[in-house]
Amino acid sequence: MRLFSFLICFLVVLAPIAGRAQTVPPGATEPKAEDLGTLPEAPAEDEPKARAAEEPPLETLYRQLAGSGDEAEARRIARSIQILWLKSGSDTVDLLMERAAQALKADNYPLALDLLDTVVTLKPAYAEGWNRRATVYYMRQDFGRSLADIERVLALEPRHWGALSGLGIIQRQLDQDQRALATFRKVLEVYPLLDSARKAVEELEKDLAGEPT
Repeated sequence: MRLFSFLICFLVVLAPIAGRAQTVPPGATEPKAEDLGTLPEAPAEDEPKARAAEEPPLETLYRQLAGSGDEAEARRIARSIQILWLKSGSDTVDLLMERAAQALKADNYPLALDLLDTVVTLKPAYAEGWNRRATVYYMRQDFGRSLADIERVLALEPRHWGALSGLGIIQRQLDQDQRALATFRKVLEVYPLLDSARKAVEELEKDLAGEPT
């Protein structure tokens, strides 16, 4: 609830930019696909069937991820969680998500948005649909709309480290370093061995202490 309230307050601050693309502040890096490396890819065609019988419940996987001390093991657990995130329960939504992913890779953002608009309309309780649309808005530098969709993701799945990472990245782009640090620390509560989040925390701590990165 506190995270939700925080997001609401943050979005209110950014309300003036919600209706248009927000440009990157001077000196900030341009958004790029590699920023969102935690975004789950579509599984191989035979992967869900092959693993369905052995897949632990989601809560168990989150506990295993938080307690893992081995990076390779943590990546395997994270991959299992991402596969579960992708399961929409609808063949139509799955097809739309696949086509949206292809459009995103091809930098065809208008098509990706059209497809994902349909996804979130058909399946509003499907967190990954909102997460993918937040990604497209991020790539278009429309940070206001991206943040609104991230809020939806986190309301449905508060431990979605991809959405939390996206929130932290946007906060850094907008020079909200204190907030970004708190967000990336939340990422590490869920996924302690996520290298990108660890590096972000280290860099932000140094920046806020006035040390060079």
